[in-house]
Amino acid sequence: MARFTKLVVCLTLFITSVGCASLEPGFEIPTVGITSFRVLPSEGAVPKFEIGLHIVNPNRSSLKLDGLVYSVTLEGHKVLTGVSNNLPTIDAYGEGDVVLVATADLLNSIGLFASLLQSQQETFDYKLDAKLDIGSFRPRIHVVKEGEISLQGVARQ
Repeated sequence: MARFTKLVVCLTLFITSVGCASLEPGFEIPTVGITSFRVLPSEGAVPKFEIGLHIVNPNRSSLKLDGLVYSVTLEGHKVLTGVSNNLPTIDAYGEGDVVLVATADLLNSIGLFASLLQSQQETFDYKLDAKLDIGSFRPRIHVVKEGEISLQGVARQ
């Protein structure tokens, strides 16, 4: 049993050292900003939203985005959740844009619709919570942005 434990410890140390060796020394976390958050024309009762993200890569190697997980809360109601794996590679010292189109979840939106009908407001608060996966051996980039969206589709942060 002790021999098995030593083998497991050696394998773990080897895998860890290989993983750490693949990390780029001086790797800087890319920045992510919101470029747009607007309501899109919808054919049904459930609204669609366009969320634009701008990503800046301050590193000397390109940034391959493996995936993105996001959720959007409107007026305190979590109404949008989604994933995307159709993402660009951001060149070294480069920038790139990602556009997400999300449809609100009707069941999660009932509370939001009720409060919007009662208040007759022109703007409402939003919170975007996104995690970008940039590879197995690098930490996910977690972004939280809050602001206000107008029913005319202009977001303010």
